Amino acid sequence: MLERITNFMCHPEMLLPIPKMDDPTDRFVSVVKFYLSGWHIRPPGVKKPLNPILGEIFTCYWDFPDNTRAYYISEQTSHHPPKSSYFYMVPEHHIRVDGCLKPKSKFLGNSAASLMEGTATLTFLNRGKDPQKGERYFLTQPNMYARGILFGKMKYELGDHSFVRCPELGLIADLEFKTKGWVGGTYNAIGGTIRNEKTGEALYEFSGLWSDEMVIKNLKTGHKDAFFNAHRSKPSPPQVRPIEEQDEKESQRLWRKTAQAVKDRNHELATDEKTRIEDAQRDEAARRAQDGVEWHPRLFRRVRGGPGGSEEGEEDLEWIINARLDPTDPKKQIEQILDIYPITPGQTANIARSIPPRASISEAPPPQPKQDDLIDFGQDDTPAELPKPIQHQLKDDPKVESTGEISGMLKSTGKASEGPLIDFHNDLKKNVPDIRRSDTTGSNDVFVDAKE
Repeated sequence: MLERITNFMCHPEMLLPIPKMDDPTDRFVSVVKFYLSGWHIRPPGVKKPLNPILGEIFTCYWDFPDNTRAYYISEQTSHHPPKSSYFYMVPEHHIRVDGCLKPKSKFLGNSAASLMEGTATLTFLNRGKDPQKGERYFLTQPNMYARGILFGKMKYELGDHSFVRCPELGLIADLEFKTKGWVGGTYNAIGGTIRNEKTGEALYEFSGLWSDEMVIKNLKTGHKDAFFNAHRSKPSPPQVRPIEEQDEKESQRLWRKTAQAVKDRNHELATDEKTRIEDAQRDEAARRAQDGVEWHPRLFRRVRGGPGGSEEGEEDLEWIINARLDPTDPKKQIEQILDIYPITPGQTANIARSIPPRASISEAPPPQPKQDDLIDFGQDDTPAELPKPIQHQLKDDPKVESTGEISGMLKSTGKASEGPLIDFHNDLKKNVPDIRRSDTTGSNDVFVDAKE
């Protein structure tokens, strides 16, 4: 899931010129165009998903022809319910994106839905009345539907309304992803309008297929233009650090053996590896509960929202990158971003952000209550041990596959016009009677492709 979010940014170059546009309406229309360009990248089939574990991390970057670079950091900030928080920035172009994806599964007879709650905030730091906040655009996502999950032909669709809104400009785009009807209609259709929020006047109208070609119509002049053509646009895949440089909870290293087993069609081994990771997560959760430890994300913090808050209006994000970024200097911003977590090859983790080691229960004696305490609340005033840097030994491990092969396999998020946009959580059928636990069954998981 964390890596799949980058599909929504598969054409990052489309954002680069927008902050320099002086016409507010042109900027807004260009943002909508970028938004609609991110839905046609889909894997060639659907396999049983590898749901992110709590605290899982994925980072990557994009290099652009003008020698600038975009950076992406994401972390699974909640497991029940699932929440994926992410941060994207192109410092030299004054572009920043903060987002949180909160999918909720719903069973609908022979169909299942993944209700894509959550939001993303796109900010142009060189624009806006408040230089501390920039010009902000709020984006939501359509819902996703799987048809024929019990019988019949399996088909995936995007459906319902999503919105792009800029309160400062007073503009809103209402985009309808249309599902195919029982009798007529077509797959992957889209329609929508851009309106002035204050007057309600419709300025532009959209139509077409989000998986193919879309058209925009200026409602004042009646003139139509090609808006975006998915078949003629080449995606820009992100780049990722080598596997041997990654931490154990980074997505590609964490799931490399499972992914390799799926590639080899070894369903038994894939199930074993997937179960091993899930069982380790349950053990960690049990130890935290036993010790009374509350889990917190490593790279993200709570949004400081509410009236008068420094991040008022961004409450739906819940979590935001935990870093102080210079508001104007791109060079300082790059240094500060790279200090959050390794993104580019050769980087090492900032020890100040390392997760402190967990003391063994057998080695750590239970804390004694102070004499003045009427009740022992289990406090422990012993200074915490400083974390030790993580040492990776992957290079000398003959069992670890080559970086190029695994990275290419996991980084290949899909191709155009085939399969689903995103894997559905494997608890879609959890409301069906007599089904075993939703994350892992007692039998082998079958990682099969669903043909359209």
